[in-house]
Amino acid sequence: QVQLVESGGGLVQAGGSLRLSCAASGRTVGSYAMAWFRQAPGKEREFVAAISPSGNLRSYETSVKGRFTISRDNAKNTVNLQMDTLKPEDTAAYYCAARPVDFRRGANEYDYWGQGTQVTVSS
Repeated sequence: QVQLVESGGGLVQAGGSLRLSCAASGRTVGSYAMAWFRQAPGKEREFVAAISPSGNLRSYETSVKGRFTISRDNAKNTVNLQMDTLKPEDTAAYYCAARPVDFRRGANEYDYWGQGTQVTVSS
């Protein structure tokens, strides 16, 4: 019912920046909370950032606070993640996720997921 497609991943040197985008189709994203999660090889999926349906509320994991910024454009059905001052430990597959109305920090509370986009940060 809702399809999410991530883009913008790639290879970047430590200290550099990337901007990830998530395009939604099937339903308008305006009534959904959106979030970004990431998963590195051998590790569990972890919360990165989330944003409320209107965009007025945001939440970040402590390790990315001050470096990453989540935003959304409901008219375009997109959500973005601006990543600055990237570190090698940020290397992971990044996933866009959606759930109705309000956001949560648990991966098992989200209903829709994108296919992921790889971010690799070299030193």
